[in-house]
Amino acid sequence: MTDQATPVPSPQSMIRVRGAREHNLKNVDVDLPRDQLVVFTGVSGSGKSSLAFGTIYAEAQRRYLESVSPYARRLFNQMPVPAVASIEGLPPAVALQQQRGGSSGRSTVGSVTTLSNLLRMLYSRAGSYPPGMARLEAESFSPNTPMGACPRCHGLGSIYDVTEKTLVPDDTLSIRQRAVAAWPTAWQGQNLRDILITRGVDVDKPWKDLPQKTRDWILYTEETPTEPVYPGRTHEDVLAAIKRGDPADYNGTFTGARRYVLQTFAKSQSAKMRARAASFMVSSPCPLCHGQRLNPDALKVTFDGRNIAEFSALPLKHIAQALQDMQPHMTGLDAVSVAAQGIVASLIERIAVLLDLGLGYLQLSRSVQTLSPGEYQRLRLGTQIRSNLFGVVYVLDEPSSGLHPADTQALLRALDGLLVAGNSLLVVEHNPDVIRRAQWLVDVGPQAGERGGQVLYSGPPEGLKNVQASQTRHYLFDAPTKRETPPRVAETFLKLANITWNNLQDLDLSLPLGVLVSVTGVSGSGKSSLIQQALVSIVSRALGQPVALDEDTEEDAPFDPAEAGQPQGRVVSGLEKVRRLVVIDQKPIGRTPRSNLATYTGLFDLVRQAFAATPEAKKRRFDAGWFSFNVAKGRCPKCEGVGSVMVELLFLPSVYAPCPDCHGARYKPEVLAVTLRGKTIADVLTMSVDDACTFFAQDSALSHGFETLREGGLGYLRLGQPATELSGGEAQRIKLATELQKRRAGHVLYVLDEPTTGLHPADVDRLLKQLQRLVDQNNSVVLAEHDMRVVAASDWVIDMGPGAGEDGGHIVASGTPCDVSVNPHSQTAPFLARYVK
Repeated sequence: MTDQATPVPSPQSMIRVRGAREHNLKNVDVDLPRDQLVVFTGVSGSGKSSLAFGTIYAEAQRRYLESVSPYARRLFNQMPVPAVASIEGLPPAVALQQQRGGSSGRSTVGSVTTLSNLLRMLYSRAGSYPPGMARLEAESFSPNTPMGACPRCHGLGSIYDVTEKTLVPDDTLSIRQRAVAAWPTAWQGQNLRDILITRGVDVDKPWKDLPQKTRDWILYTEETPTEPVYPGRTHEDVLAAIKRGDPADYNGTFTGARRYVLQTFAKSQSAKMRARAASFMVSSPCPLCHGQRLNPDALKVTFDGRNIAEFSALPLKHIAQALQDMQPHMTGLDAVSVAAQGIVASLIERIAVLLDLGLGYLQLSRSVQTLSPGEYQRLRLGTQIRSNLFGVVYVLDEPSSGLHPADTQALLRALDGLLVAGNSLLVVEHNPDVIRRAQWLVDVGPQAGERGGQVLYSGPPEGLKNVQASQTRHYLFDAPTKRETPPRVAETFLKLANITWNNLQDLDLSLPLGVLVSVTGVSGSGKSSLIQQALVSIVSRALGQPVALDEDTEEDAPFDPAEAGQPQGRVVSGLEKVRRLVVIDQKPIGRTPRSNLATYTGLFDLVRQAFAATPEAKKRRFDAGWFSFNVAKGRCPKCEGVGSVMVELLFLPSVYAPCPDCHGARYKPEVLAVTLRGKTIADVLTMSVDDACTFFAQDSALSHGFETLREGGLGYLRLGQPATELSGGEAQRIKLATELQKRRAGHVLYVLDEPTTGLHPADVDRLLKQLQRLVDQNNSVVLAEHDMRVVAASDWVIDMGPGAGEDGGHIVASGTPCDVSVNPHSQTAPFLARYVK
């Protein structure tokens, strides 16, 4: 990848795509050179990913899988067959997309990179064993196997239990006032309180005034006595009823608070119930393995004086250094020594690639679920570089996502290595710094959704300068625009002290309120730990406002028990200004096809009410419930309102086909007979946000809601588009638009984590206007951010660093963008200076 002009490739060295019609692509023909860096650009939703992933990669995968036996094909997560006439000159392809690997809390950096396999082999073959101890197999050094896991904590490293303080957070309340907060909030909790009345406990006395023996029994007993229950009566009434021999309403079984919490946490099928139970628990290191997750025998084996858990807890850069220091002394010629030398050399070589990608701060034991999608993609990229494949097309999805500009250079070097090895790169990207390094540009547009899907330009980058319809060219070739208005000045600061979480150690934070704040820093410096985790946790606790799980979270969604831990710290001052905390993250707005943009925003409720108000609906006595595809009375009984049915194919992946009864409309025929200005409820669900703005222009509530979505750059999305098809960036912008529709009273603190992820610069400009509007409405907005244009447009910047991991976790600069841009200690300063006067 050089900045010199790239020679135009010959027709024989091209990937030739003809008639691509996937998603919004409009019968696209395009030729792409092999063995070069090809970058796909265009506004969000224009069709870039549909071309790169949905068409080119999907076709490459399909062709490869056709060479595999039908039985083995079942084991692959196959993509649908793409809608394309033909693709010629297509080599095998590998996709590196923005996603986290697996949902298990046991998946780690070491398992994703396979470095843990090598390390376990090293300890098995060349570890120092205590005298008389038999050699262990490599599996015995894994916390994820029965032979390796600690028998006390089953390889988790922590045990979870309750305390009186967690079960009864306010001991001035009485039992009737729900002092035992851990009990269920509905009928079951009332039942337990009524049983205590029968047993003679004074449920109206403050908890702290009850005898300790009584309190301990209520919280910790393992007994489950059955008692007669007389609900809704006082203690005296119950005693009188028993004395008279009145029959009880029913017999109830008592469960102590600790027993209830632990059973719910261990056995409930509901993620929400498990998360609620976890909120009453505290984690502590396992007393047997002391948090190291392995059985005692595995922990007795050492290498270079450390057991495998201690070695895995080191940052990668320290592991590499330790192995390099040891290498010159490994000179033995016996079989064990030779094996150890080969394993150590391989470990050093593999880790070196990850160090080049700026990931030296990660530990092998770190859970994959704590990584950003960008970090995870770079880990997989490092594994691919090490694989030494030749003649492959690598298709990457925004590899610079989540990267500080200082880290982008390391990424470009890694991509360069793949090219030099004889591979082709197809990269979907929004970052101008990466786009400028392209040897070939494909600009898709001109707009998003139905107004996109065309290739506006395909060729060497300089040629894009003359394409008038391109929204990308301005950000590549025009000089950066500087802000014209001075930064807002904060009247109040929210001050936090003693923040401790991940690499933050006893940190103090002074956060200005009533302004737009960007938190910057190199990848791994502690931005998300400070803003998305510590700030949110500490402030929500101080406000008494728990940050709830997403309302659309599927009941059986995985729950990681490690999430039970909480950042430590306290609010010193300034909280009286804040009325409410709102977190707008990139988690899905729903995990099933039933959830979509219309239902999440609440706009579909208004749409259903509009249909219920039509003369035809009143004539048929249809209320708004008839127009919900989630309610039995109006939805199609065959597909239950999904619009499609699953067809299982022997030896092949299941496919979804339109429902044979409703043909994808989701509703019963009588519901579809009701129209609003000529449109059925099914027609409305197929509308784009842009179309809905026009159709509902006369309805002030609906038009305001749809217009807010359009202003956020989401006009191309269909109202009924399943949430499972939305990107993290789209989900976050839907949440932001939903917030903007609400009329919140009082000062709100909004927290966003890298909201520009997945956004074209033109869409970033739209997003920035919405964020500024929130501040103008007398709110505070805080975001972790890498986009220097957004940082420059902020009122205040907090720069984390100076490095990543253990070298980060400090605030190195704090002030206006101008102040931070000239700070000699900030790695962000030189990149920010380009956008600041």
